Amino acid sequence: MKDTLIIVNPASAGGRTGRVWAAIAARLRDAGLEFDTAMTSCRGEAIELARRAVEEGRPLVVAAGGDGTINEVANGFFAGGEPIRSRSRLGVLPAGTGGDFVRTMGVPADMAEAARMLAEGSARPIDAGRVTCAVPGGGSAVRHFVNIADAGIGGDVVNRVDSGFRVISGEVTFMLASIQALLRYRNKPMRVVIDGEARELVAQQVVVANCQYYGGGMRVAPGAAPDDGLLDVVVAGDLGMWENVRGLSRIRKGTHLDGSSPKISHTLARRVEVSSPEMVRVDVDGEQPGTLPAVFEVQPAALQVVCPPRPAAPAGPEGQVG
Repeated sequence: MKDTLIIVNPASAGGRTGRVWAAIAARLRDAGLEFDTAMTSCRGEAIELARRAVEEGRPLVVAAGGDGTINEVANGFFAGGEPIRSRSRLGVLPAGTGGDFVRTMGVPADMAEAARMLAEGSARPIDAGRVTCAVPGGGSAVRHFVNIADAGIGGDVVNRVDSGFRVISGEVTFMLASIQALLRYRNKPMRVVIDGEARELVAQQVVVANCQYYGGGMRVAPGAAPDDGLLDVVVAGDLGMWENVRGLSRIRKGTHLDGSSPKISHTLARRVEVSSPEMVRVDVDGEQPGTLPAVFEVQPAALQVVCPPRPAAPAGPEGQVG
């Protein structure tokens, strides 16, 4: 058993990851990385593969895929809602439709550079988020996130992408799915409680962010830091269609929190509760664990992630950091 396990989602990037994995693996080994490989065959399997590796004490468990794959592997580092006590670290190879987590973390897109980064093994602690939400048929589910969770239109966008709406690239896919959702989505009445302070409003979405980007490069939380022990909360109120269309470019640039719109607010928090009398989907790193009501909580320094130690300031939504 090698120290490194790479969990590969061959279906990511529309199946391209599976088709080119042999070439990727050869480049990784040429760069000096020795590893075992586990291929997933269904949704949720990466969680169990990662959990087994963490419980075995593998020093490095790597997710090869998009944000959904990263989320599943990261969830394998938890049991019963809490981090598993282990020496294991989380690594990432970006190879999927969504690449938003790696933008904030500064993970290189080039496989040779990524392999060197993983082989060198420099890790830093980051926070995680924990979501407890309702599930169909009653009861609740717990899901952890490393990037961004939200309640509202974001879940509708993810539902469209998961239903087969895919085009040339991840960014274009999410952009077109977002435009479709904006044209059809109806804002919902919500009750939002942020660290004990409650407000009721009609809202498009409540974003709870550990990192900065979501939706294929939209910089929704430009000040979010994954190691500050806090979650960035962006509440988009009763925005109309044309406000949304005009605001898309501002969200991509991260300039929407400059105070020019009274319908958009931002704050930092440790705990956020969101409920609604209507059905509202919850989106967690591009996955859909359930619906409102939901509770979002920060778990400080819950994970050790292999990545550049001090990512530079983001270069912008079209490119990655570093």
